[in-house]
Order: sequence, then structure tokens, then C-alpha cells
Amino acid sequence: MAEPTEGNTGLIRSMPVMLALLDSEGRFLDVTDECVRRMGYTREELRGRRPDDIATPPSARRIREELLPHFRRIGRLDHVPVEFFTKGGQVLGLLATTVGVHGPDGASLRYSVSLFEEPSDRERLERRYLDLYESTPAMLHTIDPDGRITAVSNHWLRKLGYQRKEVIGRSILEFLSEESRRPLMDERLRDHISRGDALNVPRQMVRKDGELVDVVMNARAELNAQGEVIRLLVASKDVTERNRAEARLRDAYGEIARLKEELERERDYLREEVNVSMNFGRIVGESPALAAMMARIEAVASTPASVLIIGETGSGKELVAHAIHARSQRADGPLVKVNCAAIPDELFESEFFGHVRGAFTGAHRDRVGRFELADGGTIFLDEVGEIPLPLQGKLLRVLQEREFERVGDDRTRKVDVRVIAATNKDLEKAVEAGEFREDLYYRLGVFPVQVPPLRKRGDDVVQLAQHFLGQVCRQFGRPLARLSEAQIEDLRRYDWPGNVRELKNVIERAVILSKGNALRLDLSLPAAGTAPAAAAAPAVSAVPEASEGFLTEAGMRDLQRRNLLAALEKADWRVSGKGGAAELLGIRPTTLNDRMRSFGISRPQRGG
Repeated sequence: MAEPTEGNTGLIRSMPVMLALLDSEGRFLDVTDECVRRMGYTREELRGRRPDDIATPPSARRIREELLPHFRRIGRLDHVPVEFFTKGGQVLGLLATTVGVHGPDGASLRYSVSLFEEPSDRERLERRYLDLYESTPAMLHTIDPDGRITAVSNHWLRKLGYQRKEVIGRSILEFLSEESRRPLMDERLRDHISRGDALNVPRQMVRKDGELVDVVMNARAELNAQGEVIRLLVASKDVTERNRAEARLRDAYGEIARLKEELERERDYLREEVNVSMNFGRIVGESPALAAMMARIEAVASTPASVLIIGETGSGKELVAHAIHARSQRADGPLVKVNCAAIPDELFESEFFGHVRGAFTGAHRDRVGRFELADGGTIFLDEVGEIPLPLQGKLLRVLQEREFERVGDDRTRKVDVRVIAATNKDLEKAVEAGEFREDLYYRLGVFPVQVPPLRKRGDDVVQLAQHFLGQVCRQFGRPLARLSEAQIEDLRRYDWPGNVRELKNVIERAVILSKGNALRLDLSLPAAGTAPAAAAAPAVSAVPEASEGFLTEAGMRDLQRRNLLAALEKADWRVSGKGGAAELLGIRPTTLNDRMRSFGISRPQRGG
């Protein structure tokens, strides 16, 4: 369309239709003679005014809130109803078709042309229908084939907190949540609309204030002669409260299941606590090495610092963790133990953080992880050096951010847990070898506590032996036995590669083998060099002769070494498992590994 100029103004004015030219701001520039005749205004009276200045109040509001926003977005209006006051005060109902004329850049609006026509009876009925549509007490909206909103009910606007001018002409996607919008992106909305009618489709809409509204949508399509959808009428029902009530019910059932599982797990942990109490009791001893360790426990216990307990297998690291927890401000909270060496690699994450039902094969219900169970208390990570490298990053995140997600769940959970870790490995070497994260090592080792081995605790071995002896006799219902001076010397001479755990096992075996009050320590203590011990390992060569009736320490260690070798060869160098060397010797695999390192024994190379 040519630019309106003085040269073509006369032609425009003489056109036998009601036609108006409006500037980029929507003000009248010029009108045809027919407009002047029908409306009763002179050109000078109309020039510079806006259509809503001469419209009836309802029509003026609709022009401002609905028609103008739609025109600015789409660039045209087709047969929209408007009502103007004539100069004589009569109401003139018309249908307006408006087209914008843009500059060369296609963006800037130069002017627009509006054609006004008398409505037919059908169009009057449609206007009446639109009035009823807008005032109906239901959430209704109508969209075109591209998903742009062409009409909404007043109830829809109230529910979502918008005004009509903020909605008309915008894509329905702008009012859906990210979750509901995602399946309709990339032209999939047009495909969805083209399928026509829809029934009970769940969607989530977003109010102007950002609050989410759950709705169920039903759609009815209006088709043209070719069977194509020209508009979609959508009715929505707000089901937010219903969904929230159902969610609260599900959460209640889930909480019941969670509490039930937590009680079961706490029952198991309490059993462990009883076992620990039965097996170890209090920390026994008065040696300088033990006193130095106790001073460090007292110093760190009342702080929130992470603690790394370092010590040989069987030296009592778990008892130290109990002592720190009992002296801390978290003593009333749970102390949850995790034996990292006993967890299969594929179950570490589930064991630590829990999982939701269906997260993996065999996950038949939600499970609470150890960290969540220890919330408000302490978690003890025994043999922390055995944690797989891929999981160490997630453990570090829990320590730093105090948050985690269960396996298969996207909900982030907060947790308040103090971490005490223990290891018999040299973690610094593991860091150098790339087997343990350096940042995790420094995070865990804020305050290291070294547990002295039993061989460095002097007469503590005698106190511990007497303590275990009284405990085991009561437990087994035996008369209280006593240690002789010779037996005390035997205990002092032995270097206890298995530490406190080995001492307790020796005392238990001695009580079992004893008759009456005579404690048969000679049958249970390897350092005694008795015939039964030699008979237990027939593959060992004869014991070197001892002219004085006893073996030296070097001779004793040589006998122990050959005994270990015999058991390993018998088990084809399998340390653990059924028929392994540890089972043949009646000791734990970790104890056997420590003794192998102590004696410099390593598995021979195949074919070597």
C-alpha cells in the first residue's frame, strides 16, 4: 500500500466504504467521506484522536486490553467487533479489519489502515457468544493453529492473575511450566493442535506471580471445510488442591514406610552397639602411648571437625570412634558405622545415600542411606581407603555441601552429619598413586588420631587381657580364671600382629580350652610354641630344636612365617573366602594381610 500523501488523499476519501488511516501511535490521520457521514464527526474532529476515544466504555476497554496487544504482536486484526458513539450519541456497532504497513526493515510500523463494516446477524450472534464466553465461570481459552491465544474467559484471567491485554496474541506455551512446555517445543505444539479434540490432559500452568497451578484440560476443535483445525477451544479444571492432597497422602504413606525402615535399621545398629560394648567395653590401659591418644580424643571430641583414625587392623579404631562420639555434642544422636571394605562397588552409592523404588533392578522400595540415618549424629567410615574412586567425589560433596540425592531421585536432601573415618592404609601413598582423591584426604584428615599398636603399649596388654578374661568368663558362664606370672610374661613377649582383636581371640580360645580355674593360655597363644599349634599346620617343617626348652623371638617369628606360608600354599594363595588361608588359620582376612606384610610375604607370580 502506498504511503498516504496529498496526491492520493482525495482518492482515499472518496472510497464508498468506512475506511480510516491511523499513524504509528494509533491516532486518526484521515477518514473517508463515508466515515464522516456515518459517524457525524468532521475530519478535523477525528484527526489526532484514537478509536478508543470515541468508543463505548466496554469497547474502549476491549480495544486497550485485547485488540491493541493482539495487533502489536500479529500485525493485523480480522473482523473484530467494536462499538463507537456517533457525534449524536448513538451507538454504532461495526466490525473492524486492520492491517499494519511497516517500513523496509519489516519491524517499524509506519501507519495502519482500518476498514469498518456493518455486522451481519451471524456476526452479532458471534459477538453475543463471545460476551457469554468471557463471562462464563469456567477456565476457557481459545488458541489458533499456531498456539496463540485469541480469547480467554474472565475466570481464566482471575485464576492466573493476568489482564486480557497481557494475554491475547501470546503463545499458550508462555503460560505453561517448564515440565509441561518441554514436550510441545520445536513445532510439536502445531502437531498437537492439528490432532484436534483432547480429553483429560494433565498440564501445569504458571500464574503471573510464579505459582504453579495443576490443571486437567479438555479441548474441542473447530474445523474448516478441508477438515483442518482453525481454532481450539480449551476448558481447564484446577486440580491443584486435589493433587496436593494426594501428594500429602503419598508422603504420609512414604513417611510411614521410611520410619518403619529406619526403625528396623536402628534396631540393627543397636545390636551392633551391643556387640561393640560386649566385645570392647571401655578403653583400657595406662601406657604413655595410649595417654597421648586419649589427649587427642579429648581435644577434638567437642568440636565439629572431621577425624581420621589411623591404626593397624585390630588396634581398636572403632572403639576410638565411639569414644569421640560419646564425648561430643552429638552424643544423643546416632552413631552409624559403615564398613567400606564389606560393600560391593556397585552398591556403595545406594548404601551411602539410599535409593528410591525402581532406581535399579531389585530396588523394590525406597531405602534410607547411612548418611540420612546418621542425620544429627556421627557417621563412622571404617576402612575409608576402600571407597571406589568414582564415589569419592560424591562423598566430598556431602562433606562440603551437606546435601545429596538418593539413587534414582532428583530431590536434593540436606543432612547434618559429623564424619569420623578410619583406615589401616597409608592414604598419602594412595593419593600419590591416584587411588584416593587428594581433596577428600585433606577433608577427612582435618584432625588425625593415631591408634598405637598393642606391641607399643607396654603393660596395657596385661590390663586388657585381665579385662577380657573377666568379660569372657562371665559371658561363657565359666569360673573366673586368673593369669599366672608366667602367662603374663608370655603375653608381654608376644608382639601381637593382630593387636587388641587378636588378644581377645587368644583369651576366648584359652577360656574355651580350659578346665576348672586353670587357664590354658599355652594352647591358644602362638608364642607358647606348644605341640597343638604345630599339629595344626602339618605342612610346616619341624620346629628348630631349642636346647634351653624355649624358642627365641626370632625363632618364634620364623615358625609363624612358615606356618602362614603353609596355610597359603594349602589354599592356593587365596586369602579370604571359603577354604581360604584366613579360614584355615581361624583369623580374619585383614589380620592375615597385616601379618603377610609384617613378614614380607607376597603372592608369587604365575609361571614364575
